[in-house]
Amino acid sequence: MNLSRRTVLFAGASAAAGLLPGLTGTAAAAARNLQPYASYWYPDSLPSGTPGAGITWRSLKTWSAATDADLAFNTASVPLAARFTPTPANTTARTGQARIQSLVSFGPTAGNPSQGSTTADYYALTHWAYIDELVFWGGSSGEGLILAPNAPIVDAAHRHGVRVLGNIFLPPAAYGGQLQWTRDLVQKDSSGHYPLAAQLVAVAAAYGFDGWFVNAETSGGNAALATDMLGFLKELKALAAAKGQRVTWYDSMTVNGSVSWQGALNSQNQSFFQAADSMFIDFRWSQSSLASSGTNAQNLGRSRYELWAGVDVEATGTSKSVNWNAIVPTTGSHVTSIGFYRPEWTRNHLPASRTPGDFHASDDLFWTGATLDPAKPDTTAAWRAPAVSVADRSTVASLPFASVFNTGHGLKWYEGGRATSDTAWNHLGLQDRLPSRRWVVRTTGRRPSVTFDFADAWRGGSSVLVAGALDAPATLDLYATRLPVGADTVVELTHRADSGTVKVELAVATAEPSSAGGAPPYTHFPVTASSGWTTSTVRLTGLSGTVRALGVRLTGSGGAVRWRLGGIAVRNAVVTPAAPTELRIADADGGSLRFAWRAAPGAVRHYELYRTLADGTRRFLGGTCQTAFHVGGLAAEQGEAAARFEVRAVGELFSVSTATTTTHTW
Repeated sequence: MNLSRRTVLFAGASAAAGLLPGLTGTAAAAARNLQPYASYWYPDSLPSGTPGAGITWRSLKTWSAATDADLAFNTASVPLAARFTPTPANTTARTGQARIQSLVSFGPTAGNPSQGSTTADYYALTHWAYIDELVFWGGSSGEGLILAPNAPIVDAAHRHGVRVLGNIFLPPAAYGGQLQWTRDLVQKDSSGHYPLAAQLVAVAAAYGFDGWFVNAETSGGNAALATDMLGFLKELKALAAAKGQRVTWYDSMTVNGSVSWQGALNSQNQSFFQAADSMFIDFRWSQSSLASSGTNAQNLGRSRYELWAGVDVEATGTSKSVNWNAIVPTTGSHVTSIGFYRPEWTRNHLPASRTPGDFHASDDLFWTGATLDPAKPDTTAAWRAPAVSVADRSTVASLPFASVFNTGHGLKWYEGGRATSDTAWNHLGLQDRLPSRRWVVRTTGRRPSVTFDFADAWRGGSSVLVAGALDAPATLDLYATRLPVGADTVVELTHRADSGTVKVELAVATAEPSSAGGAPPYTHFPVTASSGWTTSTVRLTGLSGTVRALGVRLTGSGGAVRWRLGGIAVRNAVVTPAAPTELRIADADGGSLRFAWRAAPGAVRHYELYRTLADGTRRFLGGTCQTAFHVGGLAAEQGEAAARFEVRAVGELFSVSTATTTTHTW
């Protein structure tokens, strides 16, 4: 089985690429050229004929940052966060062994908006704690073969310490692949260098992502072409390493130039593996071929965990029959790492009426398992969820730290517990650092349900909802941390009891559990409860050293309780960011506007753009980590001759700067 068949079928669905978020009819047609999209290219030569509607054919060889009109919208801004591994949540998850690479198609090749869109129906991945690398999957012979990830995905991944790779897809001839495109990719200049290798590294550096996944599946090559591919791969890796980027090779082309999926690391592909940082092993592996592959990697002086054993979940998801003991046995060391192909099944298999809550319930089953509690994994289930085998990681290691449990999509946008936009949205760049263990609940009574909920929020689009009888105290683990405690350190909880009686305590641990699967040694601090949104400030009196875990303990009176957590912050002082400057409308076409501004000095989490109406109403238009943003579908309102807009910087504590404003005359 190869990766190309389903890729082409999916990418071919992009005839709807001309649709613009928030725009319909003539407004969409008029503004089409202003909506920025994620970038895609052919290596050099273009197909014959003309592209389909909404598709732009581009050559990577002629790309330059200086002439990239959409670069400001597509460049990620969040640096890759350092990770640490806390004591595992259970006794079966292992550290330093199998890792996970995830190949995900977030949208079509063409027409994939650069900065989110006006729908909550999106693969808003949140289980980053188990993933090492994410590949921005896609590409098709009729649109483009080389895909750069869009900025929101990179920003969300980086916030959680996950690298993101762009995709190079050279499809089989049966799906429109042309061997010329492979030759274009590996062409040499007069000095014997590979100009496309340098271009790929330049793109990743300019766009802010972390390297490339190379998938050469066009048949008809020979040993000479394989030699050129090997030379290209070596130069790509060398140039990439100098920029902190990585390269993954897919088990497809062999050393004689033919395309023959091995399902193993062997003499047919090991030279390509040696020229890359890792290799994705095709799905046809067996228990014996993975065992020999791990041994071969070690004999080459490499780690066996630099091999991703492909697990195709696109069609059947958690019903997929997998020989897990061939990859991550429950006894003995792990054999290789895991490579998931298309885990966005967790969204795609749901009916069209799916809600964000439906998606997260499905996604939790995939990553955590049927118990929905990584501290109590089901080790006998046919679907061995990653939480069973792979230790989670965290990036919460410096102050200030805050989260409003925003998953990166929502049905509305909230600020201070009030909806400031009723428009559904998605933008992963606005996603918070989220709890890595979802959801560990420690109680001697009935376990309450814990979910991300989208019916109400303190800020962003979601909150954490705990619902159940609470017939015994229940402690909800939230974050594994490495946060220093000083004399001025406080923790703020923003919370609300929707119904029932509940006593709330902050749980803080300054030591690790004594063993894997153990409970953090929490100290509990009382928190004031309220029927409305309340922010309670707790001083960590009597604690010193480093906060290793944060949670909440809830005690009810035995009746049904619905309690929301809207935010958490750990800080020494309140820090308010400086304002951005020079807000301007860089381009306009009817009600389609491109905004740009100069970045605020100092640390900024993201920016938020609002429209101020004549009656004083402030309407949220969108947020971004970039210093450029596109808004469509705007029109004069309330008899105004000119529209007034403002942009504000938002800090790590979600404190907001003063506004910088501009106007647009209709």
